[in-house]
Parts: sequence; structure tokens; C-alpha cells
Amino acid sequence: MTDADDSTTKVHYICQTYVEQKPGRDGHASLKIGKQFQYSTAAEAQNRAEREVQSEDCAGADAYMISEDPSSGEVGSPSFLVRLGNVPETDDY
Repeated sequence: MTDADDSTTKVHYICQTYVEQKPGRDGHASLKIGKQFQYSTAAEAQNRAEREVQSEDCAGADAYMISEDPSSGEVGSPSFLVRLGNVPETDDY
């Protein structure tokens, strides 16, 4: 017999920031992940992204949610709540 909670999809709410890396040989600056924060609600993740993007060293911020199947460990694609500032193309995920 299995516990009913084992088959429940778990939702994670994430705020992820980006910082610009110095231009490479091609002369283009690129983005890298700065910080990641996990929250229990979408509003908390979105509020943090809005605060983080105002920071001088933050190029951009995403707030998104992902679903995880605890029984298989599989994680779905991100569903963006808000994208602020300079962020990677969604094809990069």
C-alpha cells in the first residue's frame, strides 16, 4: 500500500536572478544565474523578483513555477509568472 501523498504533484515557486558576465571573445556579454530562492506561493516569488531586479548588480529576474512528480522525480518545464529586465530567451530552458 502506498501513501496518497507520494503521487501528489509538488509545485515549486522560484525566483531566479541573472547577472551579466563580461563580454567574451565575440564581444557580447552573456547572462549567468545569480541567485535562486524558493517560496511556498507564487506571490512571494514574484515579489522577490520585483525587488531583486531593482538591485544594481542584477541584470534581470524571473519568477516561475515548476511541477515535480515525487514518485518519478521528473520536473516539468517552467511556467513563468513574471520576467523582468534582461533575461535569457525561453528557448534556453
